[in-house]
Amino acid sequence: MPKPNIVFILCDSMDGRAMGCMGHRAAHTPNLDRLAAGGALFTDAYTNSPICTPARASMLSGRYNFNCKAWNLYKALEPGDHTLFDVLTGVGYDVRTYGKTDYLSGGHTIRARVSAWTSTASIMKPNYIPKVPVIDRDENREHSVRDWGRLRDFLSGVEEQAASGKPFFSFIGFDAPHPDFITNEYYMNKIDMDAIEIPPRDEEPLHPVMEYHRVNKNWRHGIDDAMVRTVRGVYCAMIAQLDEVVGEALSKLEALGLAEDTYVIFTSDHGEMCMEHGTWYKSTHYEPSARVPLIIQGPGVAKGARHGDLVSLIDLYPTMCDMIGAKGSDNADGLSLFPLTTGKEQRLDRDCVFSEYHDSAINASAFMLRKGNYKYIAYPGLIPVLWPPMLFDLERDRWELHNLAGERPELADEMDALLRGICDYEKVFEEVVAYDKKAFAGWREGELKAGTYRENMDRIFSGFDLPKEAVPPSAWTGEDEKAIARWMES
Repeated sequence: MPKPNIVFILCDSMDGRAMGCMGHRAAHTPNLDRLAAGGALFTDAYTNSPICTPARASMLSGRYNFNCKAWNLYKALEPGDHTLFDVLTGVGYDVRTYGKTDYLSGGHTIRARVSAWTSTASIMKPNYIPKVPVIDRDENREHSVRDWGRLRDFLSGVEEQAASGKPFFSFIGFDAPHPDFITNEYYMNKIDMDAIEIPPRDEEPLHPVMEYHRVNKNWRHGIDDAMVRTVRGVYCAMIAQLDEVVGEALSKLEALGLAEDTYVIFTSDHGEMCMEHGTWYKSTHYEPSARVPLIIQGPGVAKGARHGDLVSLIDLYPTMCDMIGAKGSDNADGLSLFPLTTGKEQRLDRDCVFSEYHDSAINASAFMLRKGNYKYIAYPGLIPVLWPPMLFDLERDRWELHNLAGERPELADEMDALLRGICDYEKVFEEVVAYDKKAFAGWREGELKAGTYRENMDRIFSGFDLPKEAVPPSAWTGEDEKAIARWMES
């Protein structure tokens, strides 16, 4: 029996709830809704880590971040590390990638690296410069030139793959709907702005990790209702464009006669805060940042099925191995979702989902466990040793505004014990900080020798990357340098 093809579509920064098939009132996603209607929709899917490179590294290796050592945008998998691509190639698949993959070490900017390495020093200064939302006054359907170009690469490439006679795997990595928040009138006209929900605001005082997060993320454009509505509307418009690109890819498979024997998997590396909790971008375990879309369609997959099992990107490695009848790594951490999609099993043999985070924008590490309606987040950090945990009842508190950890200590302790059963999170945190300090010390030594250390710290802690034309005001002070010294010695 011939092996099936797989088309794996990975977008960037899509909140898994932002689709019509998920009940989102403002979403315009007819193609994704059609994909879900023809396959299996996982309604409670989570990222392994709410930032690009670690999430992708974990997903493709099939291992949690604490096992594959993918800590931040700079430190992920190494070229020789085992991935899903190796499994597919090993059993004769024609494997091709189109667009963004971003799972290997060594990428991203100096600012991105240094802000991650120094996050637990808790320097209360910005590392980001967000741009004001933009709605271009044009009607160009191919507004995101890069993603439409990636689509065209796939459209021509999949014809070659189909003609080869070999089973194929196509990985398509799209940018949308990753910020900056930019769209045009063509896509804005598809969004019902009256249907945009305005999130309620957090009560003060903020959790100390979120207080740092707000300063570090540096949203400078206000959180009044008008601005929040604009941001969320533009974000929905960016998803509408993504939906059109995905629709074109699906139409190509149908035109080539491949739809019946090709699995299509659609997901995202993480979500987007989109002004919930007064912030933007990712880097938290709140629902908009941690939830991802997950749709699977293909041979034997029950059509129109909705699965409420708690799943994550970690499960996609064994799922795809199962689809093609290949043996993956014995060290894989996830579970195959394939038996659920085909009806061979009714429930996943796991009742919780785990995620972790070790990059910039929080002054700790974060470890999340969701079980049932409850979400628990632990924050090991240096100042203090352990920040207060968070505990939310997602059924009664969908905006995650009421931290129950102090009110329900027995439940918090139970969730913490379950979390520790997955990983010794304080030990993992120590390993991450040891790596961060070593990496920063090596970079700092080189910068001091070159005479560029102070200039670049000024830039980094004003939110700038390092092109020479971007000259921020002096930001790095003597007190900041003392704080860094104390952190390196602690």
